[in-house]
Amino acid sequence: CIPAYCSITIVYDPMITTYEQLKIEIDNLEFAIDSQTKVKGREITIPVCYAKQFAPDLESFANSKALSTKEIIDIHCSQIYHVYMLGFLPGFAYLGKSPSSISAKRHNSPRLKVPSGSVGLAGLQTAIYPCESPGGWQLIGRTPVKIFNEIKEDPFLFEVGDKVRFQEIEKDKYKEIEANIILDKFDIESLIHVGN
Repeated sequence: CIPAYCSITIVYDPMITTYEQLKIEIDNLEFAIDSQTKVKGREITIPVCYAKQFAPDLESFANSKALSTKEIIDIHCSQIYHVYMLGFLPGFAYLGKSPSSISAKRHNSPRLKVPSGSVGLAGLQTAIYPCESPGGWQLIGRTPVKIFNEIKEDPFLFEVGDKVRFQEIEKDKYKEIEANIILDKFDIESLIHVGN
């Protein structure tokens, strides 16, 4: 099953079942969730450095909003974002909903190379680029954390339904985490809290 904002794609093996059989089974499912239903969720804290070298759009974006860069950072870090879906790139999580005060237009011409770990804004969403790629989002920071690691059994850090919080870090802390990741000494589980 591959969830998106308003739909779900179900991939099936036609050698095992038919479309008609699958449709009957899906139609017979009950999707009853009420206010008493408790869903265990994960909250993941992502360290982000908003220094100029990692945030090429932060200053101009702040100016366009008549806010200081510190105000943009504070607003961005004050929210808990919901992982709505994964797409565009492996592990690219669409996180929302950003406050309207930091709603962002995409660039008219996307960059050809957005560095891995870049944190961007577009519309009422925020996201982290899992690998170097083209992209048109407003880049306001970068995390040293690998959110997609192709050598792991489960390569994705985020799952649909997770909650994500951003935590501001300084350049020294960024470099320390980055070095520990390279040396395989960083405990990714330390970022994850499982709620009740």
